[in-house]
Amino acid sequence: MKRPAAASAGAVSKKPASGTKTLSFPKNFLWGSATAAYQIEGGAFEGGRTACIWDTFCAQPGKVKNADNGTKACDHYHKFKEDVKLMKSLGLPAYRFSISWSRLLPTGRGDPNPEAVKFYNDLLDELKKAKIKPLATIYHWDLPQCLEDEYDGWLSRKVIDDFEHYAATCFSCFGEKCKDWITFNEPWCSTVLGYANGEMAPGKKEKPDTEPYLAAHHIILSHAKAVKRYRDEFKEKQGGQIGITLNMDWRHPLTEEENDKAAAQRALDWQLGWFADPIWKGDYPETMRKRCGDRLPSFTAEEKELIKGTSEFFGLNHYSTAYVCAPKGQAKTVSMWGNVQAGGYFDDQEVELVDDPRWGRSDMDWGVVPWGLKHMCEYIQKEYEPEGGILVTENGCAVADDDVKVAKKDTFRVEFLQGYIAQMHKAIQNGADVRAYFAWSLMDNFEWALGYSKRFGIIHIDYETQKRTPKQSAKMFSEVAQKNKLTLPTAVLNDSDFVMIEPGAGRATTKDAPPGQKE
Repeated sequence: MKRPAAASAGAVSKKPASGTKTLSFPKNFLWGSATAAYQIEGGAFEGGRTACIWDTFCAQPGKVKNADNGTKACDHYHKFKEDVKLMKSLGLPAYRFSISWSRLLPTGRGDPNPEAVKFYNDLLDELKKAKIKPLATIYHWDLPQCLEDEYDGWLSRKVIDDFEHYAATCFSCFGEKCKDWITFNEPWCSTVLGYANGEMAPGKKEKPDTEPYLAAHHIILSHAKAVKRYRDEFKEKQGGQIGITLNMDWRHPLTEEENDKAAAQRALDWQLGWFADPIWKGDYPETMRKRCGDRLPSFTAEEKELIKGTSEFFGLNHYSTAYVCAPKGQAKTVSMWGNVQAGGYFDDQEVELVDDPRWGRSDMDWGVVPWGLKHMCEYIQKEYEPEGGILVTENGCAVADDDVKVAKKDTFRVEFLQGYIAQMHKAIQNGADVRAYFAWSLMDNFEWALGYSKRFGIIHIDYETQKRTPKQSAKMFSEVAQKNKLTLPTAVLNDSDFVMIEPGAGRATTKDAPPGQKE
């Protein structure tokens, strides 16, 4: 497997460490926080916005915990000025947000909705006044329901032209004020969770052997067409940059056995390489093409030329890590919600994931493994050498801090962020060209199928009163962003380093599933 040479370094410190350590980041390193439209905006049927696939998904019984939905969310649609003021008070230099397709284009195409144009321009004006750099995501999972109804959304090639038009509308309406663009956020989630296990909108799982690959194919082509449109018509005048954000947790071989190394590489190929390889190298990973055969759509020579080189930076969302082994017999995988997954996509990659029982666990029951971010950044640098560098566009953790008093002392999140940022710093020292870090999330919000039961924010939201309260993590992150330095306890730094799992150890993860989703 192609891995950085440093991937197996590390040691256990036997003496308890004391004191602190300060890590300085490169000049012009960009710090910020991130959100997504459906998770925070609310105003779901105000200002001309029509339904998106998540409105529909939430309305189906048993799909979302507590029957929650994003109709009100954090009411950012009405409270954006207060939210920008909070960011300014924390001294956060940048803000990543997403634009709602069904708000900007209520029929999925055609002319832009004036009320939406005003809302996003007002938001951008507030950010400019606060001297906060905007980074806009064009698609964060919220396809207009009308396009899903008309031609099955991402399963149809018709979506490619509609997405290109939507993207061009964003550039035209907001490109003078926003210079940094992400076409898609985590297309793996849109495709696998939307079309293989059905745990996210549009909730399909009937054809896991073909539909995830088809949806991904159309997303990649949509991305490429949008980037070409930006470069042809907008880039020279507006002077911006455009790329894509992919999500990947580090996958480490459980042993040095060749079959485990190969399985770890397949895990990387089937999630990261699936999208990154066409964009940086011109085609899908060879492992996918061999194993999937004609179930994996193919690009024409013209399409390969269109796609290659269409990301001017490498956006990375990263949350956790797992060890990988080759399965004995049929692969057994468990989804984010605890469902056993099999068939199609899940069998094709043929991997099993194992967690170290010594790892800390977030409230999502995801392992806290800071060294995974270091290895992930080093792997991306080695495999793809992105000219515009790596932007860590999401990293964070869920903590059970519903109570505002608990939230004000979210030590677990503070140490999580410190550990991950420290390991990102090590990756930079080792030659990874990492240029930005965005904490997920600015505020507690609608956590998709888990509704409001999980909190990722550095700002606490009281969903009844909509009161915003900065947590201890917000104050810590504010200091990092303003000083461009991280000061952390030496013990936290030491604990963030790689330690290999003990032979024979391992735990199967258990996830908190929405009602009705366990099978």
